[in-house]
Amino acid sequence: MNRFLKLLNDFNELVMFKHSIFSLPFIFIAMVVAADGWFGFELLVLGILAAITARNFAMGFNRFMDRDIDALNPRTENRPNVDGRLSPRQIFVFTILNAFGFILVAYFVNDLALYLSVPILIIIGSYSYFKRFSYLAHVILGISLALAPIAGVVAVSQTITLWSVLLSIGVMFWVAGFDLLYSLQDMEVDKKLGLHSIPSKFGAKKTMRISQVFHLLTVIFWLLFVIASNSSVFAYIAVAASSVMLSYEHYLVNKDFTKIDKAFFTVNGYLGIVFFILIILDKIFY
Repeated sequence: MNRFLKLLNDFNELVMFKHSIFSLPFIFIAMVVAADGWFGFELLVLGILAAITARNFAMGFNRFMDRDIDALNPRTENRPNVDGRLSPRQIFVFTILNAFGFILVAYFVNDLALYLSVPILIIIGSYSYFKRFSYLAHVILGISLALAPIAGVVAVSQTITLWSVLLSIGVMFWVAGFDLLYSLQDMEVDKKLGLHSIPSKFGAKKTMRISQVFHLLTVIFWLLFVIASNSSVFAYIAVAASSVMLSYEHYLVNKDFTKIDKAFFTVNGYLGIVFFILIILDKIFY
């Protein structure tokens, strides 16, 4: 039993399960808006399972492909895929099982979700390759998480609406923007290993400016989402709150690079939750 619990803990560390908080709120934001309220217990369970299996696949595939790179980076050299706690075979099997799990969940959602399941897996798995030849890998990561709202509206209505696309574009710039800040930690390592990233190509100062532009675009596209979805006052408050939180994130990083973890995990984690709660309130009161 202890061995099994240790294995679960190692896989939890491998995929950083707690970071699911970044994608889960925006799946359910899209589902709440598409359903104009409560979308049902069945879709709630399926939505959670889809988000978890998709993210586990993406993280597992990334750790499997990057185990050689992670071994050369002091920040990642103690990860389970590097230090021997999990073998490449175990990680590969874990990744494949989650891929099939995601497809199975999509089957139970609806036909369009099933048709889109494999293309989604291809997109979210491609991030591991992009940083080997393109500094636009940050945008690919953004696109990967931006699929969450699309998946949410497809689950409820079997369509892809304009407002869901606007919400997703905002998520893309949000994720790419905070990934730029997080990547500042690996700037010198990326240069040394010949990996492509915006920090290694343009330097810290320009990277922070690009991140600021991305987050400005985030707020703009989320405002357009609110307008296109005919939402009301609480949704506008959600956009305003997001703007304040993103500004605070940049304040933290500009003031002290050692605050990157706080900016990345704490601020962005709360942002998604606050946005989700305010959208729920919008549907309750308007």
